[in-house]
Amino acid sequence: MSPNPIAETVASLMPKTKAELTELVAFKSVADFDQFPKSESEAAANWVADALRAEGFQDVALLDTPDGTQSVYGLLPGPEGAPTVLLYAHYDVQPPLDEAAWTTPPFELTERDGRWYGRGSADCKGGVLMHLLALRALKANGGVPVTVKVIAEGSEEQGTGGLERYAEQHPDLLTADTIVIGDAGNFRVGLPTVTATLRGMTLVRVRVDTLEGNLHSGQFGGAAPDALAALVRVLDSLRAEDGSTTVDGLTGDEVWDGLQYEEADFRKDAKVLDGVRLIGEGTVADRIWARPAVTVLGIDCPPVVGATPSVQAAARALISLRVPPGVDAAEATKLLQAHVETHTPWGAQVTTEQIGQGQAFRADTTSPAYAAMAEAMGEAYPGEEMQYAGQGGSIPLCNTLAALYPRAEILLIGLSEPEAQIHAVNESVSPQELERLSVAEALFLQKYATS
Repeated sequence: MSPNPIAETVASLMPKTKAELTELVAFKSVADFDQFPKSESEAAANWVADALRAEGFQDVALLDTPDGTQSVYGLLPGPEGAPTVLLYAHYDVQPPLDEAAWTTPPFELTERDGRWYGRGSADCKGGVLMHLLALRALKANGGVPVTVKVIAEGSEEQGTGGLERYAEQHPDLLTADTIVIGDAGNFRVGLPTVTATLRGMTLVRVRVDTLEGNLHSGQFGGAAPDALAALVRVLDSLRAEDGSTTVDGLTGDEVWDGLQYEEADFRKDAKVLDGVRLIGEGTVADRIWARPAVTVLGIDCPPVVGATPSVQAAARALISLRVPPGVDAAEATKLLQAHVETHTPWGAQVTTEQIGQGQAFRADTTSPAYAAMAEAMGEAYPGEEMQYAGQGGSIPLCNTLAALYPRAEILLIGLSEPEAQIHAVNESVSPQELERLSVAEALFLQKYATS
């Protein structure tokens, strides 16, 4: 990294940043209060609020959103007439999954092999620290040249839409000229990237019932309809032989014409086992950024340990469907539900319940903010040009903000590059990426202020 005052300041603040990220990661802020105490999320929210107050933010507030969680808001006034930039991140995290499978405890930030490990280190508590680092660097080098609003969401990972509904109910709160979403990631470590598109998503819970109660498989098996077997048939109908998603009425032939993802790199990033083929057709970028993708997130059925010889009377599954830009998530939900009902065999009773939804997003990459970010990233990553990529994940808030503030420019950056393994065991963040992206964000705010 070439020496400049912003970069030097950020570098000097990295030990403090590590200590703060250690504190923030320690909160088990999973916004599923059936599994994790609500007090953990509330403590994380208060940590963020205190950090904003310490940086001179005004009107810092814990916003009680309609889904029962809290988002943290703060305002840092800039010079008169300066543009307003909204910085977004979220402090809630995914559950740690199998804690025993982590090399080090998931809620203890641990340095290993040049990376910092812990749940939320990249997604997206690291994003909170990225914003703080950028602002601190600016304050130490002449001041923050724009008005800054910060919003830290408390339930992004659950997809329950609390902040989206709050923003719709309070449309003046988050108004901004430009919005920086700190919840994406570089295409690869060291390659500065903005995310130009996001797939939308829908979550549907499916229940199949066939009997009043479980039956002895020896006495009734062979004629009694098995609810679990029926559910397996339904789930299998959602994929073609090559693994492509096949939801009746939903097209899946779109192509991605931007940055490509080499198959060998994808296999390495995804840690695909030797001899196992990738699913679907087209380029990898087509499959993960431009086309729908169904995933079975969970099944309720008897575990192998302790299972009895029974024909199952009922079974449930949670299905995720990612939808590309240009596809309405609400319409995709209806198609998925209709598909499940049509493909349920043997006259079994089936019910579907939508429990989460978010629209896809496509950014306007021709805007002045993108030009400023390209210049800033070029300085923060010497010798590299900013790249445009898609992201298969969803950030439903993006479309809400785009609808509320149609003139606002929206950029997506962040720390969730492939090695971060977000949502998986052993999530980690590259401290070098945290440092360089903080520099890039600070430089962007300087350049955007004069653009």
